[in-house]
Order: sequence, then C-alpha cells, then structure tokens
Amino acid sequence: MNRTSSTGRVALVTGGSGGIGKAVVERLVEDGFAVAVHYAGNAAKAEAIVAEIAGKGGQAIAVGGDVADEAAMAAAFEATTAAFGGIDVLVNTAGIMLLSPIATLDLADLDRMHRTNIRGTFVVSQLAANRLRAGGAIINFSTTVTKTSFPGYGAYVASKAAVEGITLILARELRGRDITVNAVAPGPTATPLFLDGKDEATIASLSKAAPLERLGQPEDIAETVAFLAGPARWVNGQVIYANGGLA
Repeated sequence: MNRTSSTGRVALVTGGSGGIGKAVVERLVEDGFAVAVHYAGNAAKAEAIVAEIAGKGGQAIAVGGDVADEAAMAAAFEATTAAFGGIDVLVNTAGIMLLSPIATLDLADLDRMHRTNIRGTFVVSQLAANRLRAGGAIINFSTTVTKTSFPGYGAYVASKAAVEGITLILARELRGRDITVNAVAPGPTATPLFLDGKDEATIASLSKAAPLERLGQPEDIAETVAFLAGPARWVNGQVIYANGGLA
C-alpha cells in the first residue's frame, strides 16, 4: 500500500542505520520526507529506527542489501517505490574505512573498500539516475581527507576520490533531468567509523584541528544533506566540505 509523506517527497538513505546515516534519516523525516532506511547487515537496528519514526508520526520502511549488489539494490529501490509511490532523493552514506600506510596495506582491504565505496556508489548512483523523479537529488559521500592528505588514509582517499569523480560527471550527464548530483565531504565526525581504532590523544588532536575546535557531530552533516536534498536546487556538481573550516 502506498503511503504519503507530509511533503510528498521520498528519500532512500543507504547506510541509514549508521551514525551519519541515522542522523540524515532523522533530519529528512523532520523535513517531512518519507524515508527508506537501508541497512547492510543489521536489520534489527534499521527496524528500530523505523519504529521510532512511526511512533512520532513519520513514514519509514527498512530495506536491506549490499550496496555493491545491483540486484539487491534494485530490489531496495523497488520496495521504496512500492511503499511510497516514487523516490526523489538518494543519499549514499554507506561506506567503509580501513586505515593503513600504503606500503603495508593488506590488498584485501583495498578490494573491500573498492567494492563498497566505489562500486557501491556507482551501483546506487546508476539506479538513482534511472529512477529518481524530476526535482530530485543524488547525494554521495566523500571525505575532507582528499584535501588534508592524512597519512594512513591512502586507500580510503583513493576510493573517495573516485566517488567525487562519479558524482561530478553524473551531474553533467543528467542535463535536462532536473536532478542535482553532489557529494558531501565531512571532516572528523564523532561516529563509530571515525572513532574506532583511534587513541584519546589522536581524537583530542583532531578535535582541535578545525577553527571551531571540536569534532563534527552527525547532526552537522545531516544539516548539509538536508540543504542539498531540499532548497539547494542551484547547487549541482559540487563537493561540499562540511568540516568546521579544517580545509
């Protein structure tokens, strides 16, 4: 059965049960979106978010699948369309970060990041390019480390530089469709993806690196996404750095 949001707009958020993804889901729901909360492996977490949204009067469903699997993601797009009548916004927060100096990187880790971060972004961007309604937005995720070039991030940055390339070219390929395509590049943000594996001294140092002298919060990034998903119709083919002035 189709359901309707208060704005009639619908978003699919990959990685929607994660740190930034969950904040994005909650922020878009505040703006009246119906949201499909995508998960890769933790269905219970996604269902809990959906239940919380429903309890507050919002509209949401959970959809699963490997972002790099085109059949699984096509099914996620179809489930979202069946539930809400169409899709206006695709937010691709799904990603993995495995850190190591380039000289000692386990190449299996390079392959894992390539599959999720590059192929996954390509798969969902391709599906969105063929399925989003006019007036829609595709929002991918890069990283500020493409500018700061922190040691240990070589393979991760390589994957995110590819995301930027996909994003900027797709924006131009969708000429005449009234669909914007942009990437958000967060700075150090207090999520498990960022915090895991870092000692307190490293976290403290990074929290002071930006002029605002704090780590970003998932809600800070979600505000940028909400801008691109809603009023920012003249922002297209851009990488937006949400990093407190770090770079």
